[in-house]
Amino acid sequence: MPLISSSTKGVFVIAVTPFTPDGDIDWPSLDRVIDFYMEAGADGLTILGMMGEAPKLTPTEALEITRATLKRMAGRPVIVGVSAPGLAAIRDLTAAVMDEGASGVLVAPPGSLTTNETIRAYYGNVIDTIGTDVPVCLQDFPLATGVNISVPTMNQIFNDHPSIVMLKHEDWPGLEKITAIRKAEAAGQVRRSIFVANAGLFLAEEMRRGADGSMTGFAYPEMLAQVVKLSEAGDYDRAQDLFDAYLPLVRYEAQPGLGLAVRKYVLAKRGAIASPAMRKPGASLSPEAMAEVDFLMGRLEKRLAELG
Repeated sequence: MPLISSSTKGVFVIAVTPFTPDGDIDWPSLDRVIDFYMEAGADGLTILGMMGEAPKLTPTEALEITRATLKRMAGRPVIVGVSAPGLAAIRDLTAAVMDEGASGVLVAPPGSLTTNETIRAYYGNVIDTIGTDVPVCLQDFPLATGVNISVPTMNQIFNDHPSIVMLKHEDWPGLEKITAIRKAEAAGQVRRSIFVANAGLFLAEEMRRGADGSMTGFAYPEMLAQVVKLSEAGDYDRAQDLFDAYLPLVRYEAQPGLGLAVRKYVLAKRGAIASPAMRKPGASLSPEAMAEVDFLMGRLEKRLAELG
């Protein structure tokens, strides 16, 4: 399994965890949705993230899902979310998934960090705990964690820890942060790979600002793959046209508190998973919301036909 690095590019889809309506892990759907992501053009997967319902899994389930995903991916890269309140849990899960063949781990800061100094110290403790041989993707998602990391602090963390090779950028508004990081690199700061998320809402702009790829779970991952590829080729007009066609669904899926329910509903409609069920507690769509999503999916098909 290839390890992630500061030069990693492409699309790492945030994978959903399929459940049956009774709340059990749906193992056949797990295989099917992995195939769906890869056939849509993903370069790798990120599992056990916030949108993978990781906090609802037992430690045993988390490791079983990792094993099953790695087996299905057959040597293609997989990043595993290991964020936890305590370092011991991060240490144990990291050791287990890396032994299984993961490509790296994703670590978000806990909400208890209130200063740039404590954020910097925290990531130092994480690296000391898991070891410098494990590639790390730092998740910067202040809307969810409540932790705001300044660009100077981010750069300090990168300088302090070469094994933090990737940034999952989810600040909002965050376009200026991408530009600031890239300007610092041009001035001598060590370069890191930047993958962007936020449900893909700003993907076209983020790629133009210098992002290396996408790490979100939009239910049409082929859009993510195509926009990233077109942007890398410098065809920004075509990338924007394609993105604009999907934007109504991107916007609808980005609703806080409801987004994963929308994502799973669309994935189920597309045959990628058997059920849109979330493990409790979790939101579900009303009949009115389902009808709205169906309407947007129908309009999308018409728009894509027009684009050719």
